[in-house]
Amino acid sequence: MSQLEIDQLVSSLPKRIARLGELAYNLWWTWHPEAPKLFQRIHPVLWESVYHNPIKLLRQVPRKALAEAYQDSRFLEIYDRVVDEYTRYMNPSVNGNRPWFPQNHGQWDRPVAYFSFEFGLHESLPMYAGGLGVLAADHLKAASDLGLPMVGIGFLYLQGYFRQRITEDGWQEADFELLDFSQLPITRVNSSDGSPMLLPIDLLSRTIWVQVWKAQVGRVALYLMDTDVAQNAPQDRQLTYRLYSPDPDTRIAQEIVLGIGGVRALRALDIDPIVWHMNEGHPAFGTLERAREFIEAEHITFEQAKERVCQKTVFTTHTPVPAGNDAFAIWQIDKQLNGYWEKLNLTRDEFLALAEHNGSYGMTVLALRMSEKSNAVSELHGQVARKMWSWMYPGRETPISYITNGVHTRSWLSSRMRRLYDEYMGVGWINRTDDPATWAPVYEMPDDQLWDVHKHNKRRLAEFMRDRARTKWITHRQHPVQTIASGVLIDPNVLTIGFARRFATYKRAALILRDVERLLKIVNNPGRPVQILFAGKAHPNDEPGKLLIQQLYRLIKNADSAGRLVFIEDYDLNVARYLVRGVDVWLNTPRRPYEASGTSGMKAALNGALNFSVLDGWWREAYNGKNGWAIGDDNDFDDLEMQDRADTESIYSTLENEIVPLYYDVEYDNIPHKWLERVKESIATIVPRFSTRRMLKQYINEAYVPLATAGQSARAGESVAQTVPQDTK
Repeated sequence: MSQLEIDQLVSSLPKRIARLGELAYNLWWTWHPEAPKLFQRIHPVLWESVYHNPIKLLRQVPRKALAEAYQDSRFLEIYDRVVDEYTRYMNPSVNGNRPWFPQNHGQWDRPVAYFSFEFGLHESLPMYAGGLGVLAADHLKAASDLGLPMVGIGFLYLQGYFRQRITEDGWQEADFELLDFSQLPITRVNSSDGSPMLLPIDLLSRTIWVQVWKAQVGRVALYLMDTDVAQNAPQDRQLTYRLYSPDPDTRIAQEIVLGIGGVRALRALDIDPIVWHMNEGHPAFGTLERAREFIEAEHITFEQAKERVCQKTVFTTHTPVPAGNDAFAIWQIDKQLNGYWEKLNLTRDEFLALAEHNGSYGMTVLALRMSEKSNAVSELHGQVARKMWSWMYPGRETPISYITNGVHTRSWLSSRMRRLYDEYMGVGWINRTDDPATWAPVYEMPDDQLWDVHKHNKRRLAEFMRDRARTKWITHRQHPVQTIASGVLIDPNVLTIGFARRFATYKRAALILRDVERLLKIVNNPGRPVQILFAGKAHPNDEPGKLLIQQLYRLIKNADSAGRLVFIEDYDLNVARYLVRGVDVWLNTPRRPYEASGTSGMKAALNGALNFSVLDGWWREAYNGKNGWAIGDDNDFDDLEMQDRADTESIYSTLENEIVPLYYDVEYDNIPHKWLERVKESIATIVPRFSTRRMLKQYINEAYVPLATAGQSARAGESVAQTVPQDTK
């Protein structure tokens, strides 16, 4: 998609509503509630069939529908309001309302570069697999809102992530669909002569060519790299076909392209970041590329170049699970990076010593060694990470801090709940979400209004599930029992629990199934029934994860569950929005302490759901005894079977004795007032602490600004202390 073709799309629209084209190409619309409704009003049926992709909508919509839209006074009223808000947002200096960052830190002329393997911005741009990508997207959105200069660097995957299909027997099958880039909200980056920008990544054995695309995320540009170009060999064209390839040769080549190619892309774009941020270890090779630049330009040693790189680098580690910390065999390093160490003035052994551990080349090890600031994503994860990587820092404290994750309020809050907050929290509350005082009025909110909004969202969830089931049914590819399993019998008046996440084994999705008879008694209690909605994907090569889904699905299909156990197929951002807005309780059962943070429960709390979780990740910090429920206690187990038994008993007994009775404890007005006391406590105590606005301010104050200042001092010839680990295996 070239700029000319975009201009043609815009010019094809009626002049009165021509800025719809501009809106469609800026993902700002995804977190402003009236903007999606604007596209939806043009053609509601088509909007659903193109899965909320405004580019496809504007290209396919009949001219008659556009004519009717710009003759509709209500549509024009919404259009003018959205366009005005968008214009003021994108040009804050014009209206004199400077965002938070320039007000507090001045105007930077150089951005922070944020590297991530995935970005979960919206279902119309499927470049994500799970929480890491959603967190990365929320990070960019928060940077845009706060006015922090930032650019994102990632991949444009030809097949995105897979679409999940569950067979009648409960086995997950993966469907990969080729994306048409011309139908996505992205633009191709061109060179000065107007031709597509192509960047070479020269390795000893070959040259990989990279094409660059741009997605606009509010005020932030996200650059996405693509190797599917004619100049590449077939195996290199496939590097950006799929997210998280299981093939080790493909995976290491992807990480070389992300790191080294990402640095070169920024140079070609004439972008000189003031700080570099690695979201996980995948882009760590980029730190070596930056060191190579210093060595080549200034003829300094690797140690001197390494110090310069460290002074401007932030690294965030997201998981204590070994499989989540990429490590490559030494022979892969020899094969893919043979000779690269000579450009760093290093021997092969010195190059390997940078990241070698237990016979492998670890990307987290490399990222830690090449970063001045390193952080985990919750307090407990910080403790685990410091212990996990302490071998790198003999005789001193492991310098890994923590910044607990947050969620982007605007992206996850339902429209009805936002209107309720508007009424009771005053003008501009959305720009003060991280201030606890902002949320004090929640305690005074009338129960009947809060309950009405929540019931509305539950009805929306039920309608959504029934519509999806109906759509699958008419394809004639689904057995009737699968239709029941997908939620057609859901009742919005019943206590509804949501469990949605990746089906990795440490998430323990089957924990609640350990005593099926007891579970079914809870679910089928005639006077106080319970519904449990499950959703999530296992990686296509994760056989244990797929077996978990099958085990769960077979129980769900059992008639004894009375349709109150449900599996929602093909979990994605759209499904997630309905779930976090429409359930009463958000269930989370990870094996402590492997849940580094988690964010889905934060989104549910924002919309009035109560968390019921193991005291791991963020919930360990959030739980105060009145804003939800804990599974188990704040202790670790050496015996995993004992841990599972204890946590299972905690789940069942808390449901039977606390959660279910409280939900159904209604008074004369049919409102569960005591339940809503907990809901208000949850909103007031969780939302401000676990927003990306708070999170990003922490990154700015604790990492970005100190490193930017230190980098400026270093360029002025001042010495900067180095706190990176020693090169000790």
